[in-house]
Amino acid sequence: MKILVTGGAGYIGSVTAERLLDEGHVVTVFDNLERGHREALDPRAQFIAGDLRDSAAIERALIQTRPEAVVHFAAYALVGESMEHPEAYFGNNLRGGINLAEAMLKAGTRRIVFSSTCATYGQPERSPITEDTPQAPTNPYGESKLMFEKVLTWYQRLHGFQTVFLRYFNACGASEKYGEDHDPETHLIPNILKVPLGQQAAVRVFGDDYATPDGTCIRDYIHIADLARAHCLALVKDFTGAVNLGTGDGYSVRQVVDMARRVTGHPIPIAQQPRRPGDPARLVAEAAKAERVLGWRPQHSQLEEIVRTAWAWHRTHPRGYGK
Repeated sequence: MKILVTGGAGYIGSVTAERLLDEGHVVTVFDNLERGHREALDPRAQFIAGDLRDSAAIERALIQTRPEAVVHFAAYALVGESMEHPEAYFGNNLRGGINLAEAMLKAGTRRIVFSSTCATYGQPERSPITEDTPQAPTNPYGESKLMFEKVLTWYQRLHGFQTVFLRYFNACGASEKYGEDHDPETHLIPNILKVPLGQQAAVRVFGDDYATPDGTCIRDYIHIADLARAHCLALVKDFTGAVNLGTGDGYSVRQVVDMARRVTGHPIPIAQQPRRPGDPARLVAEAAKAERVLGWRPQHSQLEEIVRTAWAWHRTHPRGYGK
């Protein structure tokens, strides 16, 4: 297939583009490189520099390439930042998404796989979280993703779009070539690995009095290679709707720190911090639907493999791409 990947120079987008190319698809990456990295662009892909907030730019890209499908990653994705600058999140994630949908309409492209998020669920009362759990975002980031899900649902109903929403939990790990380089970095595993890299003295752990076996939060960690494979499957399966991507299990913050100590051989001290407001004790996906409708099960999301691949990438990129 001919596929346009928006945000293909970012963390998940780069690994998914790599997988699509490995499977023989023809890939064009559309990215403004504001938060992505030129070094994360697979050289086999065509690259078009552009911003989704520029409706003319994405329209030109789609008419030029005439893809059969779009995989849409491009978005702002920091919860804290969204609370400080909601206008940026609705402008980029929602307005940019609408520009994309309109450009697809004009170019005759009707199939889209949308990188959504478990943040659309907010703080659900029950875990594991199913796809029919009520969606009640607690921040503009999650709200912007949910709003674009609704936009695409209407485009499916009115314009014949074929849409898949992949709501994933904690993306982590790395491929041999591509890994995680955010500024600021908010994800747990790369922040833990800053300690053995000599970039900070200890890892901050927020809260140790949750109702979990060791008192720290439990999250569902999923390897980026498994996420990439799910996007590839979603492009070829006869399915529309929402799918959670997770393992159905979870690891606590202390378990992740302990695994990083084993993998790196570094003691990795903990700097204990108070709880952060709004952090649920446990967020884990119910992932049975993904197996049923996509034929997908995680293959690389054991904690040791996640941490080993992340550590291997960060050792060769201790300051990220091109730094």
